[in-house]
Amino acid sequence: MLFNSYEFIFLFLPATFIIFFAIARLGHETAIAWLVIASLFFYGWWNPAYLILILLSMVVNFGLGNFLSNTYKLGQIKRSKLCLTLGISLNLGVLGYFKYAGFFIINLNSITGTNIDLGHIVLPLAISFFTFQQIAYLVDAYKGITQEYRFSHYALFVTFFPQLIAGPIVHHNEMLPQFMHQNSLKPRLENVAIGLSIFSIGLFKKTVLADGVANYSTPVFDAAAAGETLSFFVAWGGALAYTMQLYFDFSGYSDMAIGSARLFGIRLPLNFHSPYKATSIVEFWRRWHMTLSRFLRDYLYIPLGGSRRSKVRRYFNLMATMFLGGLWHGAGWTFVAWGGLHGLYLVINHAWHRARLMLGWSDGHSSSRIGKLMAWLITFVAVVVGWVFFRATDFHSAVAILKGMFGINGVALPNAILARIGGVGDWLQDLGVRAYLSGGSDFLFTYLWVISLLLVVLLMPNTQQIMSRFEPALRIYRSDSKYEIRLGERLTSRLLWQPSAGWSLMIGVVAALGILALTSISEFLYFQF
Repeated sequence: MLFNSYEFIFLFLPATFIIFFAIARLGHETAIAWLVIASLFFYGWWNPAYLILILLSMVVNFGLGNFLSNTYKLGQIKRSKLCLTLGISLNLGVLGYFKYAGFFIINLNSITGTNIDLGHIVLPLAISFFTFQQIAYLVDAYKGITQEYRFSHYALFVTFFPQLIAGPIVHHNEMLPQFMHQNSLKPRLENVAIGLSIFSIGLFKKTVLADGVANYSTPVFDAAAAGETLSFFVAWGGALAYTMQLYFDFSGYSDMAIGSARLFGIRLPLNFHSPYKATSIVEFWRRWHMTLSRFLRDYLYIPLGGSRRSKVRRYFNLMATMFLGGLWHGAGWTFVAWGGLHGLYLVINHAWHRARLMLGWSDGHSSSRIGKLMAWLITFVAVVVGWVFFRATDFHSAVAILKGMFGINGVALPNAILARIGGVGDWLQDLGVRAYLSGGSDFLFTYLWVISLLLVVLLMPNTQQIMSRFEPALRIYRSDSKYEIRLGERLTSRLLWQPSAGWSLMIGVVAALGILALTSISEFLYFQF
């Protein structure tokens, strides 16, 4: 069951909402129990067998968490460390088996010439998300930050359906206080209006924008996988189209998760905040998958030493964190390469900042429009190059696209376009631009989609900015205007949602377009993780 499906929109979500508030009169525990049941049904819709794994995982981690809380109170440090080590090892062991065992065996067989076969291992849905979420809970319990005595509360923390499948990765002390608040038992018209508005915007992003531009990214990556040679504009068109597809796909999912939760009066952490406006890679990672970045920072980068030691060690910690972050996204060398590439980007970014400070230079691009524009362009291009590895099925495909993007395969345009631009076409051919047989419609529509969506990204406020008067999400980061390109400030100040007839009509149109586009239902890209 997907957020962008008729079953979810017209059956599951309204039924869960109505029954929740109908039985909430019986008390918190009854309401929480219903949400747990509904969330488990939502999860088991894909494959009921998955329920066994997530239930076992919750029972084990709940027990370990209570043990850690008790040992913390008693000051039994050694027992606490042993239990925490066991808990993290068990969680990573389960994740490693289901997600990485096949990858490991394939590479082992390739290196040693063996023929070990583990059979087909089915990757359970959302295992990366609920595993990381529970590891964070164990660490917090070890530190005495949080504790939980009721299994039903813990189960809701793990399984709450809006954030279960693809995040955001939440903390126990962010969620449970909200569920236990008295106001959560009464439906509020404000929450319904805000929740449905955010959900509708997210649905439109997914079904109209992300799925629309996917028609122009997928053929290019398929062609690369098939061994075709890609010219400059074709390669860049495919890479840019995927860049836009992933943006609106993930942004759409994040909106729909936040909107669904808000119907119940729950605010999820902000997980996506206009990352393509960032003027540095550091800022990009403060805005892209923000809760994953928080997890990697708090539970991997800082324990490794963070920035507290030498600069060399700091750069090593950055690379190690991003390598593992890449591997978290998928069991494949392309994801490792993507993570490593972003690790290198971050090292260069920090080294450049340090060099500027040592030379006594000002913050450069923050005070100069041209400088900021150049910083944005460098950052954006670097991100696009990284997405090639993220999307490609293998290294061969990634290299094929990158060769085209760097002009190694030459520059070519559809013959129909060259013929229609007269002497300019002849001049371009004299410069070495080749013609290939095509009517040019795919070429034109690719770049029309890319340019249009890029303008939306840069000029329009994001959903959280539109709804900012009503605090739609828990903010874990407040953006600094110095580190973003700001081209649509007037629109941001004018497009502020409010309960009015005009906004109701606008949201209604957006929702209708999103639903009408559900002719072919596609999974969210982050579901594979």
